[in-house]
Amino acid sequence: MRQADAETPSSPPLPQSTGPSIRPLPTMAPQQTGSRKRRAEEVEEGAGSSSSPGTAAAAGHAEGPQLLPKRPRRPAARRSLLHYVKGRELGDAGHARLAGFEGELRSYAVHRLPELLRERQLPLGPLNKVFASQWLNARQVVCGTKCNTLFVVDVQSGHIMRIPLMRDRVPEVNRGPPSCGIHAVELNPSKTLLATGGENPNSLAVYQLPTLDPVCLGDCQGHKDWIFAIAWLSDTVAVSGSRDGTVALWRVDPDMFNGSIAWHKDAGLPVYAHIRPRNVEAIPKATTNPGNRKVRALAFCSKNQELGAVSLDGYFHLWKARSSLSRLLSIRLPYCRENVCLTYCDDLSLYAVGSQSHVSFLDLRQGQQNIPPLCSREGGTGVRSLSVHQHIVTVGTGHGSLLFYDIRAQKFLEERSSASPDLFPVPSGRKLKLTCGSGWINQDDLLENYVAGLEEFPNALYTHCYNWPEMKLFVGGGPLASGLHGNYAGLWS
Repeated sequence: MRQADAETPSSPPLPQSTGPSIRPLPTMAPQQTGSRKRRAEEVEEGAGSSSSPGTAAAAGHAEGPQLLPKRPRRPAARRSLLHYVKGRELGDAGHARLAGFEGELRSYAVHRLPELLRERQLPLGPLNKVFASQWLNARQVVCGTKCNTLFVVDVQSGHIMRIPLMRDRVPEVNRGPPSCGIHAVELNPSKTLLATGGENPNSLAVYQLPTLDPVCLGDCQGHKDWIFAIAWLSDTVAVSGSRDGTVALWRVDPDMFNGSIAWHKDAGLPVYAHIRPRNVEAIPKATTNPGNRKVRALAFCSKNQELGAVSLDGYFHLWKARSSLSRLLSIRLPYCRENVCLTYCDDLSLYAVGSQSHVSFLDLRQGQQNIPPLCSREGGTGVRSLSVHQHIVTVGTGHGSLLFYDIRAQKFLEERSSASPDLFPVPSGRKLKLTCGSGWINQDDLLENYVAGLEEFPNALYTHCYNWPEMKLFVGGGPLASGLHGNYAGLWS
């Protein structure tokens, strides 16, 4: 929640006279511009309080009215009722602390938002499992699915628009199976470019925003297996992490934008550039599980220009990310099973890693102790999506629920209850958990692959993203079992 103070700029005060004296006008009669008594008092007061000896002498012997400098105006400020009341409470010295108060107010809103959210499911038709999502604007969310579909959904109208995928120049080379899908959708910092997977899930596709015109496709000398994760380092540099155990750095030339769009308009066909990575780094082989170096998630720290990654062999890796990638360290994670999500907390300077039953916090600064991990046992289905804003971590589980963890307090947010409607709600001691709806599931798959009588198949929440200015949360997912075809999408507001 953002608040801005609107202040009217004041005109600068007129400069004070610096000469020895101010001459009276010799030929013009004195003009009656105000009370003589008030003017006389001002002349006398100015002569008595002046710090300039020349000015005081001139005031003593000059005849006729004196031209006195105008008093500087106080800046006219327009403040809200919140500023006024807070200023009365804190006094004049407290106005300098209003910025801190507004920060506390935003922190309080982030802390209280989860218990106020209510769900509205969004029908997606027969699409299979939403793996990735990002807000494009206040109404539209772009999503990628397991059935290799890239689409934009309007959260108000429910309208779905599919986006054509880019094809490799040589489609038959290193093509992944059609069932792997689009696992990553990321916007660059200025929200002018979108990076995701292509028709071949091994290739990196970049679109221009807001038009979603194709810009370029990274299908040359890139990954040999599916892209699982993408992170932007700047507006024109992105890094992709792949199932083949490599991370690749890509640079998007700004000259591609105009050329791609011009060809698109002239020919009526999506023409785009084909690019190759500037740098490719392999994940080091671990002695415990050398054959499972799949890069599962990426997170970028812009302050330190460092890129973090987790691999399915149970390791966290850190690179210095500049014009190329230079590996800094690789450490064994405390919980090594199903490390599939990663995020970075700017406010607390730490990484959060989601695994089968825990979220581990990594503080890599020297002399700092790591924060104890949180346990998120939800039927053994694990952590499937993870995000952090300020000090609140949002956890999407494989059992269809959202959990919220306060890193500073080192505990989950709790439900609030009151003994009567007139009393203010207080924490109840029960963990706050938002349970998502049933979504849609293909009944033919259900009957073919599972025993009759099992009616409950909760959705794994593979992705979620906040729209903080609008205080909204989009959540996407689908059945956790690989043999089931279905989807879930919900807007929480």
